[in-house]
Amino acid sequence: MKIAQTIALSALLCCTGLTIQAQDTTAEARMYHLLLDRLVLLQNEDELLPLRHLDTLRPALVNLWSRGRDPFALSLDLYMPVAEIDNPISRRPDSLAAALSSHHNVVIVGINSYIFKTNMISAARFCERFFYSFQHRTKVVLVIYGEEEIWTALNVKSYADAILYVPVQNPVMQSLAAQIIFGGVGARGRLPSDLSPQFPAGSGIDTPEGLRLRYSPPELVNMDSQLLADSIYAIVSEGIAQKAFPGAQVLVAKNGHVVYYQAFGHHTYEDSVAVRMDDLYDLASITKISAATPAVMKLYEMNLLQLDAPLADYYPAFKKSNKSAITVREVLAHNARLKAWIPFWRNTVKKNGRFKARTLRPDSTAKYPVQVTENLWLHHKYRDKMFKAIRRSPLNEKPGYVYSDLSFYLWPDIVRSLTGVDFETFLSQQFYNRLGAASLGYNPARKYPLWRIVPTERDTFFRKTLLHGRVHDEGAGMLDGVSGHAGLFGTANDLAKLMQLYLNGGTYGGEQILNPQTIVEFTRCQYCDQGVRRALGFDRPLLEYSDKESYVARSAGPHSFGHTGYTGTYTWADPGNGLLLVFFTNRVYPTRDNRKITELSIRRRLHQVLYDAVKQ
Repeated sequence: MKIAQTIALSALLCCTGLTIQAQDTTAEARMYHLLLDRLVLLQNEDELLPLRHLDTLRPALVNLWSRGRDPFALSLDLYMPVAEIDNPISRRPDSLAAALSSHHNVVIVGINSYIFKTNMISAARFCERFFYSFQHRTKVVLVIYGEEEIWTALNVKSYADAILYVPVQNPVMQSLAAQIIFGGVGARGRLPSDLSPQFPAGSGIDTPEGLRLRYSPPELVNMDSQLLADSIYAIVSEGIAQKAFPGAQVLVAKNGHVVYYQAFGHHTYEDSVAVRMDDLYDLASITKISAATPAVMKLYEMNLLQLDAPLADYYPAFKKSNKSAITVREVLAHNARLKAWIPFWRNTVKKNGRFKARTLRPDSTAKYPVQVTENLWLHHKYRDKMFKAIRRSPLNEKPGYVYSDLSFYLWPDIVRSLTGVDFETFLSQQFYNRLGAASLGYNPARKYPLWRIVPTERDTFFRKTLLHGRVHDEGAGMLDGVSGHAGLFGTANDLAKLMQLYLNGGTYGGEQILNPQTIVEFTRCQYCDQGVRRALGFDRPLLEYSDKESYVARSAGPHSFGHTGYTGTYTWADPGNGLLLVFFTNRVYPTRDNRKITELSIRRRLHQVLYDAVKQ
């Protein structure tokens, strides 16, 4: 097994040259505070930092006299995509500034001041022309590493809206600098001595912390880093060795601190591509709580939808059906007597294996515009047949809990009908862009290269191809990849932002995106008195715990919530303990018949590690 990447602060400490005694479990926390106190925010006009309203930002990073992706750039990207300019000093400084101003409204500039000790004249000339060329057309954040002559040779105070002093250009300090810029941690350092006449001893500006996820050593939140790392490594290693899945992403957070974030294994068992932490996974049914459910939450808050009103009020096709009386609350809690699912794809195939007329064909035309695979296109009217089948489907004879996809197919149409905005745009505007969760979305191959997307199954019965960059779920695939029940892709880090929003009571990045009362209502058990454990959209722990049946840790709190995904994805949040787990795999590669992730109790055991690692 190969660990592809890690950004956790505890893993970066080895790069600082500082020694930490293994037996001292608080050493990492002390070192964290020591390093954070050495970073000093010297200027912050109009309180530019921490950056807010990410949906309005178009940031760029210019690392002058540096090459390659460094920890600073990687850490910035944890918060939102930041365009990095390659080899900037090869360009004319005034034309570079003009190009940046025309495309970006925030430019982050990194300078290692050592260059001014080795090449003062040319470096100073470049900086003078570069910074003055901005002419206040865009906001500039200047990050200066080191104490060399730049501070006394140049009028840096006039260069930027915000100036952050970082004494040493090592990975930990670079990570902390990025976290200050985005409000994961707060600036609090003071200059111990004069840096220049403009910045005397004692200079320093405070900024708020905890606006967004922080990336911290586990000891900072009273967790045992050794136990956490060793246990996760052992469980995930076992899963890969037993071929429960070829690779994984694992993210653990406590109280808003990401204390563990790693990628394991490979995209497939052929070991061709190692999993990276910025790879995208098919979330499968986690789509229900990361797309459909937040959309319904927002409709509820906008007074466009009532939970105890009939779903037919918002989906009129149900009004003269057997589903006319079922309520929004019932369908979201899977307590509406709906069938579990409908295998829509089967109605396209004849007994001889060929596709029926007016269903699928190998090339696109005006009548076959919906792409299912590279060589498979769906008739434009087949979508109507799918929704007619949902409307006409019989109800279960007996009332009670049955997990059902069917109502979640409807939410994209309902959102468009009630708001006039298509489902994907609504989600991006209301949630993903505001969270900086750019990877969350549908049809990722339209935006990302395939090597960034983890494949799922080798479909041998319907699409007859490796599903790579296209949704695994057949029904969602026949809806151009967009549905409320499946179809969303993303990284563990970006899903964690949405889950942390729920844990924060609806706030993130200093914005109130959802109301706390809404979170409470949607995550509480709705029909416990009827033996149904489910919340609205969200899953919850079993009413009577069973190691054999549960994928949730025995120690999970009674108010915890989350969801699983058929492809091998899992996330769970525990507000009572401040714990969050995001665990992504593609266990369906090469076949969905692989159930070892359940047989080995990988999810439950992994989840329990979080609780075991919390120090008593």
